[in-house]
Amino acid sequence: MSAVTRTKNILKTLFFYKSALAGSIILLLIIGFAVYTVVTYPYDLAVKHWRAGEKIWLDNPRYALPEWITIFTGGNPPRTIILSTTAESRNVKKIIVPVSENMSYIRIDMTFDYQYDDYPSEINIFFNATFQELSPKLDIVWIKPDGENVTLKSKVLNKEDRYYISADLETKNLLAKIVQEKFGLNETPYILPERYLFSPLDESILDPNAVNVLKGVYTLRITGYLYENASDVDVKLVVYGKVYGWAGTDNLRRPISIAIMWGTPIALSFGVTAAVTIGLIQMIIAAISAWYGGFVDDLIQRITDINLILPFFPILLMISIFYKFDIWILLLIVIALSVFGSGVKNYRALFLQLKESPYVEAALSYGASNFRIIFRYLVPKILPMIIPGIVLSVADFVFLEAALAVLGLGDPNAPTWGKVINDALVDGALYKGLYYWVLEPAVLLVLTAIAFSLIGFTLEKIFNPRLREM
Repeated sequence: MSAVTRTKNILKTLFFYKSALAGSIILLLIIGFAVYTVVTYPYDLAVKHWRAGEKIWLDNPRYALPEWITIFTGGNPPRTIILSTTAESRNVKKIIVPVSENMSYIRIDMTFDYQYDDYPSEINIFFNATFQELSPKLDIVWIKPDGENVTLKSKVLNKEDRYYISADLETKNLLAKIVQEKFGLNETPYILPERYLFSPLDESILDPNAVNVLKGVYTLRITGYLYENASDVDVKLVVYGKVYGWAGTDNLRRPISIAIMWGTPIALSFGVTAAVTIGLIQMIIAAISAWYGGFVDDLIQRITDINLILPFFPILLMISIFYKFDIWILLLIVIALSVFGSGVKNYRALFLQLKESPYVEAALSYGASNFRIIFRYLVPKILPMIIPGIVLSVADFVFLEAALAVLGLGDPNAPTWGKVINDALVDGALYKGLYYWVLEPAVLLVLTAIAFSLIGFTLEKIFNPRLREM
């Protein structure tokens, strides 16, 4: 029977069971996602983006929900709006008019149509000024669709400057005083800038739980003077939304999709490599122990006994605490700590039975070497029996890597599922109600475990007939 025919028969038998079919479909989807990630998003670039934090993701909203959340919540949550004088847009108008020999008047209008059902999460303005000695001075005005004008700030610019409207204390006090005077309040109310700037100036603005968004065309108008001939100002307005992409963002504005994507090939490669390598090495060690017997067998069994007594996970935790390894060095340490595991004793018992088989005695009679007997006559007989165990143990090692990362002891630079959960727990995501941050990597971990478990249990039924009726 050819190898192709044997493979077809195995697959036919495997897919006879619905559990194996379901597990295979899930696993193929996960593998396809991993391959897509590797092909389309280089690992070095992903690590660079993940480690950069807000340096390159400043235009993203913080704690943004994934886009798919609207399927369950409905409505039209705000998306991020970005307008810049450096990008051609009919919504941005910039004029510079000379006033005198060295002074010019500048006016920038940025307009956008806001039709969302909720307030934005933040509003920030970024300036890039060009001058030698005399800084430009600008007035920043917000114009609502109902015609209300609010002069937010007069600002003397640095060459690279920022105006965080949502976090600026002076702006908060200014808007609170406007509300206080409008309604004759005795105390100054607490008003979020983004709430005031996107609401009509009526009594609903006093209710912190009310959502009364003023929809329509907004304008950010910036006017001022440039005091040098070569002076110029570029402006970028970012009105941050509350949903972003298919995975959302974290506390550093990073798209969680980076770690979700690269966590897939990392988890699969870590789990499969550890399971296959440990399974094969344990089988070879057991074969050598059973075949040679005597001192070799005693030595291997005593090493195995000692290794079984030692607590595996606490030792791995201790090593990870004292030394920060990258994920592949961590993989080697896991393999080194596991090769003399319980599998050595289990496989040894099987090899002791095969050792007395007639075909092994026949091989000895025609002068086969020890190496040939072990790798040609013993190992191939046991190999099909250990495949279910290897497949089942893949999920164990995937969870092991994730557990170390959740505890903050994994590779600090690798964007993995466990690292996402660790960041979420450290930042109090569950307390803040940001369940997506934890659920997305957790669901992928569970699906991976389910896929390998369904396939592994089915393989056990195939290779162990006594389990077929269970």
